[in-house]
Amino acid sequence: MKKLDVTEAIFAIKAEKELSWQAIADAIGMSVVWTTSVCLGMNSCPKEIGAKLVEFLGLPEEAIKVLAEFPTKTWDEAIPQDPLIYRLYEVVGVYGDTLKEVIQEKFGDGIMSAIDFTMQVDKKEDPKGDRVILTLDGKFLPYKTW
Repeated sequence: MKKLDVTEAIFAIKAEKELSWQAIADAIGMSVVWTTSVCLGMNSCPKEIGAKLVEFLGLPEEAIKVLAEFPTKTWDEAIPQDPLIYRLYEVVGVYGDTLKEVIQEKFGDGIMSAIDFTMQVDKKEDPKGDRVILTLDGKFLPYKTW
């Protein structure tokens, strides 16, 4: 099995059992964002958590090893066509430099980690239309001088 094989199997089982990402995350005791990322092959999964995922979904045992493999994180460099992904791309395009300026003014010269990082997706009901709340929580990593 390869990561893509496991991801395709997860999608098939998820659809067949009518599971949500949240239900899968709850079953293995992890966050919905991290769990979904693992299932999409974009993060490695510790074997003990992978075993829970494999058992819950009924995947073959060999999937535990595949889930634990370090991913190669690549994505198409073209502008995304999916409307939701494009909007996030647009947010970074419009506000990326602003975020960089504000973050560096508050913290200094550095970056936000995407390794020591968590993300939360929440819904806020609003009479004018429900709101999406994205919380990105990453450790600040200052650039070193030497």
